[in-house]
Formats: sequence, structure tokens, C-alpha cells
Amino acid sequence: MADVKKIATRESYGNALVELGKEHDNLIVFDADLAGATKTGTFKKAFPERHYNCGIAEGNMMAVAAGAASMGLVPFASSFAMFAAGRAFEQVRNSIGYPHLNVKIGATHGGISVGEDGASHQCCEDFALMRSIPGMVVMSPADDVEAKAMVKAAYEHEGPVYMRFGRAAVPVFHEEDYQFQIGKGEIVKDGSDVAIIANGLMVYEAIAAAEELAKSGINAMVINMATIKPLDEELVLEAAGKCGKIITCEEHSIIGGLGEAVAAVLSEKLPTPVKRIGVNDEFGHSGPAAALLKQFGLCAEHIVEVAQKFCGK
Repeated sequence: MADVKKIATRESYGNALVELGKEHDNLIVFDADLAGATKTGTFKKAFPERHYNCGIAEGNMMAVAAGAASMGLVPFASSFAMFAAGRAFEQVRNSIGYPHLNVKIGATHGGISVGEDGASHQCCEDFALMRSIPGMVVMSPADDVEAKAMVKAAYEHEGPVYMRFGRAAVPVFHEEDYQFQIGKGEIVKDGSDVAIIANGLMVYEAIAAAEELAKSGINAMVINMATIKPLDEELVLEAAGKCGKIITCEEHSIIGGLGEAVAAVLSEKLPTPVKRIGVNDEFGHSGPAAALLKQFGLCAEHIVEVAQKFCGK
């Protein structure tokens, strides 16, 4: 797996905006003085007249984006997840969510893999915050191909969308012809003993874990659930019915994210044992991204341990 191409999904975000910008004159981009880090600087270079730096004023940026959307434009408002979902939550809720405006939020640097920037920037609460806003679509892509397809799907969707992209380079495992659809999960690997439902960088870790689990006789299904809201409930129920055990994996708090969304569906429609892998109600801290992910159990090795105990192996 060492020779697999790796690309940070924030890079994919910037590249996708440029490609869409060539096709759609109504697409504009707002940034909160982070064009280099969020990679919207790529769009700025191609379309300087359609890129607006709102400064370190994320709440104001969301309100300006709302105004642009009300005029028929399709704004992509970009910042770090901590600021886009956290600092600007009130404006996202009241100015974008409540009037259901066509604003797309591109949030980069989400999760523990922000690394050395530390707890203040390692946003592990954004899925929970954005899921709580009525009508908000919430998504997190697994690799470069899916991220670019997701940005295109977000443009085509009528209504507010929140997308989380990562700082760290992650393996690309999708083929270029991969078809992404909002609200639909993807079976990456079929299986019958336990279903591992993951999103973001945890999908590739789940794939690696499934390969290792096969050595101990555990046939694991792997599902890429890039859309957290609306959740693909049919696929969740299908996986639960076939495997009887579910493990969720996300670079987010176990509170309010993918794990809780899956558990809520199953508790109401098909009670199934669930194990949630994520950040366990604690803040992160500064350190190399790879080391932090292992420390917090966001890695293939930990998924294997949980699955083996879960399956009695």
C-alpha cells in the first residue's frame, strides 16, 4: 500500500472549484484569509474577479455568502472546520440554514489530523454542529476522486451544504469514473461477519483493517458513508441485516457524528450491536498527524482489535 498515490482532499477542493468555475459563471468563492491553506488560492489564481477575501471574520463571511446566494449566485464559503462550523455557527444557522439558502461551505483542516496546530484547531465537533441545522447536507469525502465529485454534487444540489476536507494527504483508491451521489453510501468491500461503516480518512483504514481481519477468518464488509446527513438508511439496514454487527469509524467525536447517526437508525428500525470508533469525548493536542491518529485509535490496527473482540476471535 506504500506506493498508493496520496492527495490531501483540501487540494481536491481547490482543483474542483477551478474546474466548476470554468463551466459556471455564477460560482464565486469566499475565504477568511486562508486561501493558501484551504487551497481556494487555486481558484483565485484562475478567477481573481470571483474570489473574495473576507478577512479573519468568518461570521461576516457566512452572512455575505448568504446575501450572494439570495441574488442567485452559488457561493462557496471556505475556512478551517473549527471556524466555519464553530466560530460562525450562529450565522450559518440563522443566515444560511433558516432561510435555506444555496450556500456551500468548504471546511478544511477537520479532525485530529490537523496535527501540530493542536486542540484549538482540531475540530472534532463539526459533524454534530452541522447535523443539527435543519436542511443542512453534511459530507466528508474519503479521497481525491470522491472529494472532487462531491464538490460538483454540492454545486448541483439546491440548498445549504457542509463539506469537510482534510489537511493530510490520504490514499486515492477510487477510479476516476466513480459516481458520487449525495445521500448514498458505497459498499467498498462485501462481507458477512461485521460491517465497518466509515467516512473521511477512516475509510482507507477500514479497508486495510478488513484485509488484516480476513487473516483471522473474519469477513468484514466495508462501507464508505461519505454523506452523514442525509444518511443512507437503507444501506445501514442492509449491512446490519447481513452482518448482525456494526462498527462505525470517523475522525470526529463519537458524540453527534456518524456513529450516533447510524446508531439512531438501528435503534429505531433494526436493533443491532454497534461499536463506535472515534474521538472519545476529549480534546486533541499538538503532535504529528500520523502519531496522533494512532494514539486516538483512528487507525487500522485499532479497528482490527475492536472487530476481533466484537466477533469473539
